[in-house]
Amino acid sequence: MERLGVIASFSRPRVSNDNPFSEALFRTCKYVPTWPKKGFASIAEARHWVQGVVRWYNTEHRHSAIRLVTPEERHRGEDQALLANHRRACNQTAARLTEPSRFP
Repeated sequence: MERLGVIASFSRPRVSNDNPFSEALFRTCKYVPTWPKKGFASIAEARHWVQGVVRWYNTEHRHSAIRLVTPEERHRGEDQALLANHRRACNQTAARLTEPSRFP
């Protein structure tokens, strides 16, 4: 890297995995079902694939760390209403199990 003029910014000398956020993102990409087993034919193909993954990750993938909503829903502030609806549905399901005679 240094021969190419890239300045390394390792928190620990000579350790390649010092950025946990980047490492987590790379791992996520590798486990997406559409990850190409044979690699990418070109940089354009790789960029196109990554754009699709970023769209999926932000708009469709439900993240356990943010209570199974998408980042887009969280960003737009829609998560609270979605979570409230989920709680109501769960409460009704529990009520049906404990008092089935109340529900026709």
